[in-house]
Amino acid sequence: MNVCFIMYPWEAMDPENDSTLAMIHEFVKRGHGLAITTPANLTIRDSVAFAFSKVIKRKDKISNSLKSFHGKAEFYDEMLPLAGFDVIILRSNPPLDMIMLNFLDSVKDDVFIMNDLDGIRRANNKLYTAVFEDDKNEILPRTHVTKNKEYLKQTIKEGPDKMILKPLNGFGGSGVILIEKRAMKSINSLLDFYIDNKDGTSNYVILQDYIEGADEGDVRVLMLNGKPIGAMKRVPGEEDHRSNVSAGGTVQKHSLTKREKELCRRIGPKLVKDGLYFVGIDVINGMLVEVNVMSPGGITYINKVYKTRLQEKIIDFVEDKVIERVVAFERRHKLRKHVDEA
Repeated sequence: MNVCFIMYPWEAMDPENDSTLAMIHEFVKRGHGLAITTPANLTIRDSVAFAFSKVIKRKDKISNSLKSFHGKAEFYDEMLPLAGFDVIILRSNPPLDMIMLNFLDSVKDDVFIMNDLDGIRRANNKLYTAVFEDDKNEILPRTHVTKNKEYLKQTIKEGPDKMILKPLNGFGGSGVILIEKRAMKSINSLLDFYIDNKDGTSNYVILQDYIEGADEGDVRVLMLNGKPIGAMKRVPGEEDHRSNVSAGGTVQKHSLTKREKELCRRIGPKLVKDGLYFVGIDVINGMLVEVNVMSPGGITYINKVYKTRLQEKIIDFVEDKVIERVVAFERRHKLRKHVDEA
């Protein structure tokens, strides 16, 4: 099986903590051919989509250490047709590169792509949580998405004492701030900063009810094919309310509560229907805060605290999907041949 990762540069990885590297390592250990590329290295020639790729050289022995594997990996450069791969895995960081998806549209019928392109289009920003029906706010905090400053100021005045403000297209906890009603004097400048751009354009922001318990951290749940496969508690650092590890948070063991399991049960079928097979959801006090579909992290951290190897489950799933596609293709070919010869 030949696999292509469309991702961030190899040199930008943190070898000991990178979820993408853990997945690549598992593919290579199993003997699969593997190439990596970036969105900027996609091209079209004679109506065929190609990738300027770095192909990992096959070796007889593969180190079990991610850090060693990363440091010793050898590559050769090759321009490869995307339709020639069995699997394409998207692991580029937000914001979403829409041109990249346009390149991939031409091969989506030929290659298993994780996650599904149309699913990613729908879920690439924090608006996706709105697709989960929750009139009673049982699994979703009350949420407002807008550019309208007057509406935001009025909502803050009439809302609870504490709310969360964040950019619609942020990631890694970037730009997430806690707003308190007692600090209304600074609201105007904050909204100007978040919404207005120097070129005259503007940005959408999300204003969300503060969820009690958020100061104690959140839970990252990794979901595969609509089911939870691992979870970790992320605790904020002493000087930052954000619990993202990239923002200085720390990781602890976590067993899913009854409420968290029910949340996963409610959203799992929709994720699968949208082709969002591998995602990371962020949960606070049983409430869904975000669905991360582009490059969800957490594999290596969960592996360390639970002495497990989540990447094995993920690669097992991908291999099964490819086999399903091959079997279906062969069956269609056999049936069509039967009709042709009738």
